[in-house]
Amino acid sequence: MKVRAGRGFSLEELKAAGISDKVAGTIGIAVDHRRKNRSLESLQANVQRLKTYKAKLVVFPRRSRKFKNGDSAPEELATATQVQGLYMPIVRERPSVEFTKVTDEMKSFKAYYKLRLERTNQRHMGARLKKAAEAEKEEKK
Repeated sequence: MKVRAGRGFSLEELKAAGISDKVAGTIGIAVDHRRKNRSLESLQANVQRLKTYKAKLVVFPRRSRKFKNGDSAPEELATATQVQGLYMPIVRERPSVEFTKVTDEMKSFKAYYKLRLERTNQRHMGARLKKAAEAEKEEKK
């Protein structure tokens, strides 16, 4: 599955991660209300990304003295640092390549000849079956 950064997370993904669409915009999560999830695999992967993001997120209070429900604890605020560059980039899994020794059988194999032969066999199969059926009918007489 090809994974790439898009315009934002779908409403279904946000709901599964437990984030409302209004709050998502305030904590740096892009929302694309037009997107629909077509596969369960990508939905689960994006929900996991959102949950990881939310766990690492440090929300500073608007007023330094008054803490609200969604704000981080004062201990977390003291150790918080500003992140530079890409945060949680999408990493693609590279398929592993297997090397094999080239055998004499592989060297002597004529691929184009084999393709032409099979294509010809497929094209003439109907006529050959009809001819075989007629020959069988003649033998019964």
